[in-house]
Amino acid sequence: MIQALIVDDEPMHIRGLVRHIGWEALGYRKPLTAESGEEALAILADTRVDVLITDVSMPGMTGIELLAKCKSSYPHLQSMQAVMISGYDEFEFVREAVHHGAKAYVLKPIKTEELEEKLAAFRDSIVKREQIERETSLLKEKVTGSHDVLQERFVNDLIEGRILSAELLDSWRRLLDLPSEEWQTTLFLLGYDRLYPSSPHDARQRIVFSEGLVSCVRVGLSGFGGTYIGKTGADEAAVIQLNASPSDRAKLEKQFVFIQDVLKDQYQATVTVGISRECRGWQEIPLLYKEVKHMMANGRLAGTGQILYFDRMEMTEYREFRLREEAIPEIVKKLEQGDSGDALVYLKHVFDMLLMQEPVSFSYVQAFGMGLLSELARKIRRTRDSDGEMNIKMWQRLIDCTKATEIRELVLEYLKRYSGLKEQSAQQHHLIHKISRYLEEHLEHNVTVKQLAEQFHLNSSYLSVLFKKETGQTLSDFVQEKRISKAKELLCDPNIKVYEVAERVGFQTAAYFAFLFKKVTGTTPQEFRDYHYEA
Repeated sequence: MIQALIVDDEPMHIRGLVRHIGWEALGYRKPLTAESGEEALAILADTRVDVLITDVSMPGMTGIELLAKCKSSYPHLQSMQAVMISGYDEFEFVREAVHHGAKAYVLKPIKTEELEEKLAAFRDSIVKREQIERETSLLKEKVTGSHDVLQERFVNDLIEGRILSAELLDSWRRLLDLPSEEWQTTLFLLGYDRLYPSSPHDARQRIVFSEGLVSCVRVGLSGFGGTYIGKTGADEAAVIQLNASPSDRAKLEKQFVFIQDVLKDQYQATVTVGISRECRGWQEIPLLYKEVKHMMANGRLAGTGQILYFDRMEMTEYREFRLREEAIPEIVKKLEQGDSGDALVYLKHVFDMLLMQEPVSFSYVQAFGMGLLSELARKIRRTRDSDGEMNIKMWQRLIDCTKATEIRELVLEYLKRYSGLKEQSAQQHHLIHKISRYLEEHLEHNVTVKQLAEQFHLNSSYLSVLFKKETGQTLSDFVQEKRISKAKELLCDPNIKVYEVAERVGFQTAAYFAFLFKKVTGTTPQEFRDYHYEA
């Protein structure tokens, strides 16, 4: 049972509380009593006390000083609950008491029902703390119940967007007895601000911290219907609440302070809580998760251990972040994979999102367009399909735009032209690859540029320019490099004479072959052979 200590310098007040409060019915032992702060400290030094009930104003040591002393000097009392008794003119004292950890206060004259309500709330909190402590000590032996496993898988499937059909959702409905009507959903995300603060390389501590978080969340939110809890990472747990009334949601949110307090006591770790906007249906839950993750990352820059609410401003910031960090890379990826049609559809969807905002941010639409054009221009240069004049003109036209719709049309036009360049680049790359293979297979023949151009139906001048642009080498340099490389390979075989090597790689005389080979490699063909043959 729970142990309380009453501290008051008025013995009559103490006797009244002992007599008129239903201690046993509330789950409490008969309370201990003290008539001064000093007497209370003597009791607290060697006795476990769960709840401290103290008058604020007492001669000698005040109730506030008593509470501060308990918190600073007695580690075993850190989780002790405290309720302050005060008069109407002592509210500033109560504020200071709350600062020192008091969880509640009652005004004189004391109403029995009011104090009993506070004591009942303390009892529920203490019972939950004790349950969490027991589960923490047994983490190594804990076997998660099948219902918890189902919940965790369900939450993860929703967040990661793996529920792709109504049929699969119906299957989950049967497993977890989910609501059959349309869902009104709120997502709560709880994450350590810093995981494993004392020993990051201790595997056991990693497990304890991770399991401790989700265990604490489960106990703290026990009794709340329509909630589904899952671990989404070593440092994170998610709660999905379905079809909750405003009052039920408010009661659940109050439990987050309790969870934060317990985890701070148990692991000396702070936890940030992110609370999403409400949405209808289940398809939007992956987006809720991303929104809240982004909000929490930004919120931690201002401090830890917060409870953060996703609002309209956060939605605008996340939408801009998503366009910048997700949309542009996704468009470029589709183009790189050759899906120009999908890239165009996706870009139109992005512009629809931008232009639906009220009011439309012209500067952001312009910045998005510039960002996409810059990335595409960089890709053009990388594939040696640079068209500097086109890029400059597009940039100038983009700067001259005065409406967001003009930017949309301009960027769509550029994307179509870029897709054409990519297609042309792929065709050219394939053609030069075929020409290179042809040259390597006919090294023994002295193929001229004119013959090569006729073979592949090209203008000879254009072929020379295109080959240099694609490979970085002239045709003659490429052929010479391949001939010397093939000659090295043949010289390693002592059964092939040097003049035969010269013939096989396209040199008309062995003398010219020897001259060029030494110029390129620094050794004569025979010296190269002797060195490699002896080796």
